[in-house]
Amino acid sequence: MNTNIREQLFELAEDEYKKFSSSLLPGIDNLIGVRLPALRKIAKQIAKKDWRSYLENADEIYFEEIMLQGMVLGYVNEDDIEDVLGYIVDFVPKINNWSVCDSFCVGLKMTNKNKERIWFFLQPYLLSDKEFEVRFGIVMLINFYIDNDYIRLVLKQLDSIRHDGYYVKMAVAWAISMCYIKFEEPTLDYLKNNNLDDFTYNKSLQKICESLKVDKKTKVFIRGMKRK
Repeated sequence: MNTNIREQLFELAEDEYKKFSSSLLPGIDNLIGVRLPALRKIAKQIAKKDWRSYLENADEIYFEEIMLQGMVLGYVNEDDIEDVLGYIVDFVPKINNWSVCDSFCVGLKMTNKNKERIWFFLQPYLLSDKEFEVRFGIVMLINFYIDNDYIRLVLKQLDSIRHDGYYVKMAVAWAISMCYIKFEEPTLDYLKNNNLDDFTYNKSLQKICESLKVDKKTKVFIRGMKRK
């Protein structure tokens, strides 16, 4: 099965897309060059079959082979959330770039039906000393927890993150900008009183100002909050 999957991936490879992807993923040199929609199509097919056997024996020499494992976990139709969480625990340490991380997180729609359970599941990752484990936790918050029930908890969680990794800081800034767009008032209160380092704080303001959903007058105000 896995040999067949690698053959499929190489058949779908595009040299130009490989070059484009490489430019966005510094330090990642094991790309085949397969577009995400094509990977998702394969992942859906695997998820309908013996996905456990696939995940337990999956090859992971190439970037796309690791990406595919994460996507399969997003597509499995399994009532036993604890079973799936076990496979997620095994997968998270394989994340070594923002692309696999973010594509994996957006697919984990089972979170919508298990929000409280997965909120607690995410806590150790948010406190991890490993850059992409923390980013995994943050991007999960962005995708599933910026809502009426969790907004204040999310802001509190973001404020407690202490990790110097670039991809952590950028994820925190992204998360805060999304909080602002959806819940302006509590996020503005938070921005006036927080424990963010200057880089992450200013990057949060920048990302808010980059949003097309924020009007020009508000952007002037937000820029005025920048730390010198």
